Amino acid sequence: MELKTAAVAGLLGLSSRRINQLEQEGIAVRISPGTFDAPATIQNYVRHVSGKAGSQTANLDLNAENARLAKERADAQALKNSQTRGELVEAEAVAQTWEGIVSEVRSAMLAVPGRLRRRAGASLDAAAIELIDHEIREALTALADPDKTQAARPREGEAAAEDEALDMD
Repeated sequence: MELKTAAVAGLLGLSSRRINQLEQEGIAVRISPGTFDAPATIQNYVRHVSGKAGSQTANLDLNAENARLAKERADAQALKNSQTRGELVEAEAVAQTWEGIVSEVRSAMLAVPGRLRRRAGASLDAAAIELIDHEIREALTALADPDKTQAARPREGEAAAEDEALDMD
């Protein structure tokens, strides 16, 4: 189907001048001066416009990726700045520090029965010291793994009854 330049321009919503530009770009198919192959021109134009839309989508994706990259760089710099100011510490350093503190507390607690034995002398018998040692070890075990020892702990009334039975008001 052959159409004049003005008719093709009208179908595509373009100016006659733009149709001539599209012909120079190889999109509009000219049959003779002022006459175009309408089906071929329209198909080529649709492909051309679709390709532009695809490249705009690619540009949008590229813009989004660039924005994401810029944000990641800004976040990384903010973390470096926070670390430089001393506002952040490494998790491994915190864990090592706490391991040391817990180890010192554990050692100090386990040393209590021996210190009592030396300080109290004969006023505390071996059974009392052994009971203190047992209770400290049980408490440390409970702190090390609270889930396992939760069921083994005495309830409120039971603890009071145990204390009375041992005369430990």
